[in-house]
Amino acid sequence: MRRAGSGYRDGQLALPAGHLDGGEDAVSGLVRELAEEIGVAAERGSCRLATVLHSAPEGADDEEYLHLFFTVGAWTGIPWIREPDRCTELLWADPADLPADTIDYLPQVLAAIADGTALLLANWPTSAATAPAHR
Repeated sequence: MRRAGSGYRDGQLALPAGHLDGGEDAVSGLVRELAEEIGVAAERGSCRLATVLHSAPEGADDEEYLHLFFTVGAWTGIPWIREPDRCTELLWADPADLPADTIDYLPQVLAAIADGTALLLANWPTSAATAPAHR
């Protein structure tokens, strides 16, 4: 989906994403975000944590983040843009041939999912950034 209206990487292609609401577990947040953003109903039992990206702050006013990436084995519905103020395009892309305007960390995330890497580090100082990823 092409991000828009959030102030974070607007105009770039990304996966559906969001923040957890207070008192919400990670799988509930995933299921809610998929329904809110692209109108699909994910089956909770088919959602599997695939990798975690721990990213350093990108700017002075930013914070570090833990990004949780899931695979969803079963869902119903036809994806469509449910939040046109936050998404201007929805498309399927080959993970091996992503468009040039995809969010920069997404190719590494998809490769980590494919090879079973559990943890990725991004934008940390050299000593931390060169630490091996964990499987």
